[in-house]
Amino acid sequence: MTSNAPGSPSPSSAPSSAPSPALGEALAAGPLVLDGGMSNQLESAGHDLSDELWSARLLAERPEAITEAHLAYFEAGADVAITSSYQATFEGFAKRGIDTARATELLSLSVESARDAARRARAKGVGRPLWVAASVGPYGAMLADGSEYRGRYGLSVAELERFHRPRLEVLAAAAPDVLALETVPDADEAEALLRAVRGLGVPAWLSYTVAGDRTRAGQPLEEAFALAADAEEVVAVGVNCCAPEDVDAAVATAARVTGKPVVVYPNSGEAWDASAREWTGRSRFTAAEVEGWRTGGARLIGGCCRVGPEAISAIAQVLA
Repeated sequence: MTSNAPGSPSPSSAPSSAPSPALGEALAAGPLVLDGGMSNQLESAGHDLSDELWSARLLAERPEAITEAHLAYFEAGADVAITSSYQATFEGFAKRGIDTARATELLSLSVESARDAARRARAKGVGRPLWVAASVGPYGAMLADGSEYRGRYGLSVAELERFHRPRLEVLAAAAPDVLALETVPDADEAEALLRAVRGLGVPAWLSYTVAGDRTRAGQPLEEAFALAADAEEVVAVGVNCCAPEDVDAAVATAARVTGKPVVVYPNSGEAWDASAREWTGRSRFTAAEVEGWRTGGARLIGGCCRVGPEAISAIAQVLA
Protein backbone atom coordinates (compact mmCIF):
# COMPACT_ATOMS: atom_id res chain seq x y z
CA MET A 1 0.00 0.00 0.00
CA THR A 2 1.25 3.46 -0.85
CA SER A 3 0.25 6.51 1.13
CA ASN A 4 -1.39 9.42 -0.62
CA ALA A 5 0.56 12.61 -0.38
CA PRO A 6 -1.18 15.02 1.99
CA GLY A 7 -3.52 17.41 0.31
CA SER A 8 -3.89 15.27 -2.81
CA PRO A 9 -6.24 12.37 -2.04
CA SER A 10 -7.19 9.92 -4.73
CA PRO A 11 -10.60 10.71 -6.31
CA SER A 12 -11.79 7.32 -5.09
CA SER A 13 -10.52 7.87 -1.53
CA ALA A 14 -13.80 8.96 0.00
CA PRO A 15 -13.92 9.06 3.79
CA SER A 16 -14.99 5.70 5.15
CA SER A 17 -15.78 4.22 8.52
CA ALA A 18 -14.79 0.74 7.31
CA PRO A 19 -12.11 -0.91 9.44
CA SER A 20 -8.53 -0.71 8.19
CA PRO A 21 -6.91 -3.94 7.03
CA ALA A 22 -4.54 -5.66 9.43
CA LEU A 23 -1.31 -3.73 9.73
CA GLY A 24 0.79 -6.77 8.89
CA GLU A 25 -1.11 -7.22 5.63
CA ALA A 26 -0.66 -3.56 4.75
CA LEU A 27 3.08 -3.71 5.42
CA ALA A 28 3.38 -6.66 3.06
CA ALA A 29 1.81 -4.54 0.33
CA GLY A 30 4.09 -1.51 0.64
CA PRO A 31 5.49 1.20 2.92
CA LEU A 32 3.43 3.13 5.44
CA VAL A 33 4.03 6.50 7.03
CA LEU A 34 4.42 6.79 10.79
CA ASP A 35 3.77 10.00 12.67
CA GLY A 36 6.39 12.26 14.28
CA GLY A 37 7.18 13.34 17.80
CA MET A 38 4.18 13.74 20.11
CA SER A 39 6.07 15.91 22.59
CA ASN A 40 7.30 18.49 20.11
CA GLN A 41 3.85 18.78 18.55
CA LEU A 42 2.35 19.42 21.99
CA GLU A 43 5.08 21.89 22.90
CA SER A 44 4.58 23.77 19.64
CA ALA A 45 0.92 24.15 20.66
CA GLY A 46 2.05 25.81 23.89
CA HIS A 47 1.83 22.92 26.37
CA ASP A 48 4.39 22.59 29.16
CA LEU A 49 5.81 19.06 29.35
CA SER A 50 8.53 19.72 31.90
CA ASP A 51 7.61 17.04 34.42
CA GLU A 52 8.22 13.33 34.84
CA LEU A 53 5.00 12.25 33.10
CA TRP A 54 5.91 14.23 29.99
CA SER A 55 3.09 14.11 27.42
CA ALA A 56 1.22 11.49 29.46
CA ARG A 57 0.32 14.24 31.95
CA LEU A 58 -2.01 15.73 29.35
CA LEU A 59 -4.04 12.52 29.25
CA ALA A 60 -5.31 13.56 32.67
CA GLU A 61 -5.32 17.32 32.21
CA ARG A 62 -5.85 18.11 28.52
CA PRO A 63 -6.79 15.00 26.54
CA GLU A 64 -8.16 17.14 23.72
CA ALA A 65 -4.61 18.38 23.10
CA ILE A 66 -3.50 14.79 22.54
CA THR A 67 -6.25 14.22 19.98
CA GLU A 68 -5.37 17.42 18.16
CA ALA A 69 -1.71 16.39 17.96
CA HIS A 70 -2.65 13.04 16.42
CA LEU A 71 -4.97 14.78 13.98
CA ALA A 72 -2.18 17.11 12.83
CA TYR A 73 -0.07 14.10 11.89
CA PHE A 74 -2.90 12.27 10.14
CA GLU A 75 -3.59 15.39 8.10
CA ALA A 76 0.12 15.69 7.32
CA GLY A 77 0.12 12.22 5.76
CA ALA A 78 0.74 9.76 8.59
CA ASP A 79 -0.94 6.37 8.23
CA VAL A 80 -0.12 5.26 11.78
CA ALA A 81 -0.45 7.26 15.01
CA ILE A 82 1.58 6.29 18.07
CA THR A 83 -0.32 6.90 21.30
CA SER A 84 0.75 9.15 24.16
CA SER A 85 1.27 6.22 26.54
CA TYR A 86 5.08 6.05 26.17
CA GLN A 87 5.64 7.38 29.67
CA ALA A 88 2.28 6.29 31.09
CA THR A 89 2.74 3.61 33.73
CA PHE A 90 0.92 2.61 36.90
CA GLU A 91 4.04 3.45 38.90
CA GLY A 92 4.52 6.83 37.26
CA PHE A 93 0.90 7.82 37.74
CA ALA A 94 1.03 6.67 41.36
CA LYS A 95 3.80 9.19 42.03
CA ARG A 96 1.28 11.87 41.05
CA GLY A 97 -1.44 10.47 43.30
CA ILE A 98 -3.34 8.77 40.48
CA ASP A 99 -4.73 5.42 41.61
CA THR A 100 -4.83 2.17 39.65
CA ALA A 101 -8.41 2.58 38.43
CA ARG A 102 -7.80 6.06 37.09
CA ALA A 103 -4.45 5.03 35.57
CA THR A 104 -6.25 2.23 33.75
CA GLU A 105 -8.73 4.76 32.36
CA LEU A 106 -5.92 7.03 31.18
CA LEU A 107 -4.04 4.23 29.45
CA SER A 108 -7.23 3.27 27.62
CA LEU A 109 -7.86 6.92 26.80
CA SER A 110 -4.50 7.12 25.04
CA VAL A 111 -5.78 4.62 22.47
CA GLU A 112 -9.22 6.19 22.21
CA SER A 113 -7.70 9.65 21.65
CA ALA A 114 -5.84 8.35 18.61
CA ARG A 115 -8.97 6.58 17.37
CA ASP A 116 -10.92 9.82 17.77
CA ALA A 117 -8.29 11.67 15.75
CA ALA A 118 -8.62 9.06 12.98
CA ARG A 119 -12.40 9.57 12.94
CA ARG A 120 -11.94 13.33 12.70
CA ALA A 121 -9.39 12.93 9.94
CA ARG A 122 -11.82 10.84 7.92
CA ALA A 123 -14.56 13.40 8.50
CA LYS A 124 -12.20 16.04 7.08
CA GLY A 125 -11.57 14.04 3.92
CA VAL A 126 -8.67 11.71 4.71
CA GLY A 127 -9.71 8.56 2.90
CA ARG A 128 -6.76 6.21 3.31
CA PRO A 129 -6.71 3.51 6.03
CA LEU A 130 -5.45 4.74 9.41
CA TRP A 131 -3.98 2.69 12.24
CA VAL A 132 -3.26 3.18 15.94
CA ALA A 133 -0.10 1.92 17.64
CA ALA A 134 -0.18 1.81 21.45
CA SER A 135 3.16 3.06 22.72
CA VAL A 136 4.96 0.97 25.35
CA GLY A 137 8.08 2.78 26.48
CA PRO A 138 10.95 1.17 28.37
CA TYR A 139 11.30 0.94 32.14
CA GLY A 140 13.73 3.85 32.04
CA ALA A 141 11.04 6.17 30.65
CA MET A 142 9.15 5.82 33.93
CA LEU A 143 12.30 6.81 35.84
CA ALA A 144 12.50 10.04 33.79
CA ASP A 145 16.25 10.31 34.33
CA GLY A 146 17.57 9.50 30.88
CA SER A 147 18.18 5.84 31.67
CA GLU A 148 16.05 4.77 28.70
CA TYR A 149 19.13 5.73 26.68
CA ARG A 150 21.38 3.50 28.78
CA GLY A 151 19.46 0.40 29.85
CA ARG A 152 21.12 -1.85 32.41
CA TYR A 153 18.70 -0.95 35.21
CA GLY A 154 19.85 -3.72 37.55
CA LEU A 155 16.59 -5.64 37.07
CA SER A 156 16.22 -9.20 35.83
CA VAL A 157 14.28 -10.15 32.73
CA ALA A 158 11.55 -11.60 34.95
CA GLU A 159 11.30 -8.36 36.95
CA LEU A 160 11.03 -6.30 33.79
CA GLU A 161 8.35 -8.62 32.45
CA ARG A 162 6.33 -8.15 35.65
CA PHE A 163 6.67 -4.37 35.27
CA HIS A 164 5.47 -4.29 31.66
CA ARG A 165 2.72 -6.92 31.62
CA PRO A 166 -0.07 -5.04 33.50
CA ARG A 167 0.22 -1.98 31.30
CA LEU A 168 0.34 -4.12 28.16
CA GLU A 169 -2.82 -5.92 29.24
CA VAL A 170 -4.70 -2.64 29.62
CA LEU A 171 -3.46 -1.27 26.31
CA ALA A 172 -4.28 -4.50 24.49
CA ALA A 173 -7.80 -4.45 25.94
CA ALA A 174 -8.27 -0.99 24.40
CA ALA A 175 -7.89 -2.67 20.98
CA PRO A 176 -5.08 -0.82 19.21
CA ASP A 177 -3.97 -2.17 15.85
CA VAL A 178 -0.48 -2.86 17.15
CA LEU A 179 1.60 -2.49 20.31
CA ALA A 180 4.68 -0.32 19.76
CA LEU A 181 7.44 -1.72 21.98
CA GLU A 182 9.65 1.27 21.40
CA THR A 183 12.86 3.02 22.39
CA VAL A 184 14.11 -0.21 23.93
CA PRO A 185 17.74 0.34 25.01
CA ASP A 186 18.64 -3.15 26.11
CA ALA A 187 18.24 -6.66 24.67
CA ASP A 188 17.33 -7.95 28.14
CA GLU A 189 14.36 -5.58 28.26
CA ALA A 190 13.42 -6.62 24.73
CA GLU A 191 13.33 -10.23 25.90
CA ALA A 192 11.07 -9.20 28.79
CA LEU A 193 8.72 -7.30 26.49
CA LEU A 194 8.52 -10.18 24.03
CA ARG A 195 7.52 -12.46 26.89
CA ALA A 196 5.00 -9.92 28.15
CA VAL A 197 3.11 -9.59 24.83
CA ARG A 198 2.50 -13.32 24.48
CA GLY A 199 -1.14 -14.27 24.52
CA LEU A 200 -2.50 -10.72 24.36
CA GLY A 201 -3.97 -11.18 20.90
CA VAL A 202 -2.51 -7.93 19.52
CA PRO A 203 0.49 -7.80 17.16
CA ALA A 204 3.55 -5.79 18.14
CA TRP A 205 6.60 -4.15 16.70
CA LEU A 206 9.94 -4.06 18.51
CA SER A 207 12.09 -0.98 18.08
CA TYR A 208 15.47 -0.37 19.72
CA THR A 209 17.20 2.91 20.40
CA VAL A 210 20.75 2.44 19.20
CA ALA A 211 24.19 3.97 18.94
CA GLY A 212 26.03 2.81 15.86
CA ASP A 213 25.72 -0.95 15.46
CA ARG A 214 24.78 -1.64 19.08
CA THR A 215 21.91 -1.13 21.47
CA ARG A 216 22.35 1.68 23.97
CA ALA A 217 23.28 -0.99 26.51
CA GLY A 218 26.07 -2.16 24.21
CA GLN A 219 24.73 -5.41 22.73
CA PRO A 220 25.36 -6.10 19.02
CA LEU A 221 22.26 -5.40 16.97
CA GLU A 222 22.45 -8.79 15.31
CA GLU A 223 21.90 -10.45 18.68
CA ALA A 224 19.24 -7.96 19.72
CA PHE A 225 17.16 -8.35 16.56
CA ALA A 226 17.52 -12.14 16.65
CA LEU A 227 15.32 -12.21 19.76
CA ALA A 228 12.33 -11.21 17.62
CA ALA A 229 13.03 -13.36 14.59
CA ASP A 230 10.75 -16.22 15.67
CA ALA A 231 8.26 -14.21 17.72
CA GLU A 232 4.88 -14.71 16.07
CA GLU A 233 3.44 -11.59 17.69
CA VAL A 234 6.06 -9.32 16.11
CA VAL A 235 5.09 -7.87 12.74
CA ALA A 236 8.05 -5.48 12.39
CA VAL A 237 11.41 -4.74 13.98
CA GLY A 238 13.68 -1.74 13.79
CA VAL A 239 15.00 1.39 15.46
CA ASN A 240 13.74 4.70 16.75
CA CYS A 241 14.87 7.63 18.86
CA CYS A 242 18.36 7.42 17.39
CA ALA A 243 20.51 9.58 15.13
CA PRO A 244 19.45 9.53 11.45
CA GLU A 245 22.92 8.38 10.42
CA ASP A 246 22.50 5.17 12.45
CA VAL A 247 19.46 4.04 10.48
CA ASP A 248 20.89 2.62 7.24
CA ALA A 249 23.00 -0.09 8.82
CA ALA A 250 20.29 -0.96 11.35
CA VAL A 251 17.69 -1.41 8.60
CA ALA A 252 19.96 -3.82 6.74
CA THR A 253 20.73 -5.79 9.89
CA ALA A 254 17.10 -6.01 11.02
CA ALA A 255 15.92 -7.18 7.62
CA ARG A 256 18.69 -9.76 7.28
CA VAL A 257 18.41 -11.21 10.78
CA THR A 258 14.63 -11.37 11.12
CA GLY A 259 13.16 -11.40 7.60
CA LYS A 260 10.41 -9.12 8.94
CA PRO A 261 9.32 -5.68 7.75
CA VAL A 262 11.47 -2.94 9.25
CA VAL A 263 10.24 0.08 11.22
CA VAL A 264 12.37 3.22 11.46
CA TYR A 265 11.64 6.57 13.11
CA PRO A 266 14.79 8.41 14.15
CA ASN A 267 15.13 11.70 15.97
CA SER A 268 15.83 14.91 14.11
CA GLY A 269 19.51 14.58 14.95
CA GLU A 270 19.43 16.85 17.98
CA ALA A 271 20.64 15.48 21.34
CA TRP A 272 18.68 15.21 24.59
CA ASP A 273 20.30 16.70 27.71
CA ALA A 274 18.66 14.72 30.53
CA SER A 275 19.99 16.97 33.31
CA ALA A 276 18.78 20.18 31.66
CA ARG A 277 15.71 18.42 30.19
CA GLU A 278 16.17 20.08 26.82
CA TRP A 279 17.29 19.34 23.27
CA THR A 280 20.60 20.66 21.97
CA GLY A 281 22.32 20.82 18.60
CA ARG A 282 20.70 21.11 15.20
CA SER A 283 18.39 19.01 13.11
CA ARG A 284 20.02 16.65 10.60
CA PHE A 285 16.84 14.81 9.61
CA THR A 286 16.07 15.07 5.91
CA ALA A 287 13.32 13.45 3.89
CA ALA A 288 15.90 12.69 1.20
CA GLU A 289 17.19 9.84 3.39
CA VAL A 290 13.80 8.16 3.37
CA GLU A 291 14.16 6.63 -0.09
CA GLY A 292 17.37 4.94 1.01
CA TRP A 293 15.65 3.49 4.06
CA ARG A 294 12.82 2.15 1.93
CA THR A 295 15.26 0.65 -0.56
CA GLY A 296 17.05 -1.02 2.33
CA GLY A 297 13.85 -2.72 3.49
CA ALA A 298 12.07 -0.22 5.76
CA ARG A 299 8.30 -0.50 5.50
CA LEU A 300 7.13 1.70 8.35
CA ILE A 301 8.85 5.08 8.27
CA GLY A 302 8.40 8.23 10.33
CA GLY A 303 10.17 10.40 12.88
CA CYS A 304 10.62 10.52 16.61
CA CYS A 305 11.75 13.39 18.84
CA ARG A 306 11.83 16.83 17.22
CA VAL A 307 10.33 15.57 13.95
CA GLY A 308 7.09 17.42 13.23
CA PRO A 309 4.21 17.38 10.73
CA GLU A 310 6.19 19.19 8.03
CA ALA A 311 8.78 16.40 7.93
CA ILE A 312 6.07 13.74 8.00
CA SER A 313 4.40 15.44 5.05
CA ALA A 314 7.68 15.28 3.15
CA ILE A 315 8.07 11.57 4.00
CA ALA A 316 4.52 10.90 2.78
CA GLN A 317 5.33 12.56 -0.53
CA VAL A 318 8.50 10.49 -0.94
CA LEU A 319 6.62 7.26 -0.27
CA ALA A 320 3.55 8.14 -2.37
